[in-house]
Amino acid sequence: MIKMNQILDKRELAPGIKEMVIYNPNIASKVKAGQFIVVRVCEEGERIPLNVVDWDGGRGTLKIVFQEVGVSTHKLGKLGIGDLIMDVVGPLGNPSEISLFGTVICVGEGVRISAIYPVARELKKAGNKVISIIGAKSKELLIYMEEMRGVSDELRITTDDGSEGRRGLVSDELRDILESGLKIDRIVIVGSAMTMKMCTEVTKLYHIKTIASLNPIMICGMGMCGACRVEVAGKTRFTCIEGPEFDAHQVNFDVLMMRLNAYKTEEQMALKRFLEGGG
Repeated sequence: MIKMNQILDKRELAPGIKEMVIYNPNIASKVKAGQFIVVRVCEEGERIPLNVVDWDGGRGTLKIVFQEVGVSTHKLGKLGIGDLIMDVVGPLGNPSEISLFGTVICVGEGVRISAIYPVARELKKAGNKVISIIGAKSKELLIYMEEMRGVSDELRITTDDGSEGRRGLVSDELRDILESGLKIDRIVIVGSAMTMKMCTEVTKLYHIKTIASLNPIMICGMGMCGACRVEVAGKTRFTCIEGPEFDAHQVNFDVLMMRLNAYKTEEQMALKRFLEGGG
């Protein structure tokens, strides 16, 4: 008998990047593109937000993709098929705005390519022309290429080292498309804070509505702890209940990056202890 929060499938997409299918019919029946869940692996574990990249309401399953960067994601990565995740809460956040806009550019970088995938898929279903740009440091770290190709009218790929597609950043490819004069009606970006800032600086020049899915430190996921606060249009907003998507032109990415780096030293020390202890 399948149990709640049981891992039904698992695979490695790239070094340190894993995909899992989890049984949770309550969330699978309600989640929409752009929303996320909060996971706690074990009793002493921290709560970590993870995008839902796919779901099947009939089977009651959720698909998540994550990168092993800290103690909690390494612990999650050690679980296998048949294991149980202690807590899975969601769906959280607001769904992406899906409508017929016209021509939409969807930008995804690194592990967050998987997060732009359901958004691009739903925008395509709504009748939009979808141009997708995905990028990573190298070819071996590119994920969801075929999935993105399947939901895009056009797929452009960049890598930092040129091992796949164009050598450069997703912001370089975005700039080239906009400079070409092609009419773009909307842009959606999911990536690191720095990448989203760089892309936003490009789109501001063309006054094109740009949406960024923010990824601040998050704990409760329900607007009570305040850890996920960001600055948008000069005001404090809570990503978990007011986001995760905001008008990118109004986001203070410098404040976001400062907060993301606040505990870097402690996180690195904790990971070092964890790895040395063998998990």
